[in-house]
Amino acid sequence: MGQLHHIEIYVSDLRKSIKFWGWFLELLGYSKYQEWESGESWILENTYIVFVQTPKKYLDIPYHRCRPGLNHLAFHADSRQQVDKITEKLRYKGITILYPGKHPYAGGKEHYAVFFEDPDRIKVELVAPS
Repeated sequence: MGQLHHIEIYVSDLRKSIKFWGWFLELLGYSKYQEWESGESWILENTYIVFVQTPKKYLDIPYHRCRPGLNHLAFHADSRQQVDKITEKLRYKGITILYPGKHPYAGGKEHYAVFFEDPDRIKVELVAPS
């Protein structure tokens, strides 16, 4: 009881977001759950993440994580090796690693993680167990 059921994220370009998120979620064990014209969802056990195309009339003000609302999504990694493997995939794909001077300890001395942003600049964190 109380476990997160789902998260729904409106995105500026659905296809671009799915291309970005798909490979990452698959590596974390998610699988495609539902797909429709304006959205797609990915599931892992009892929790799923939904991506929905934002209607054009709402695209005039872009997302920024420092405004009220979602700041970032943090996912559990299986190990430090998984954080390292995904970090290399991110670099290969040309995705910027946030806080490069502090990576992989940008969250603190005992917090082994990689931080990056999706196409709408939603910050994503993958953190290894302590």
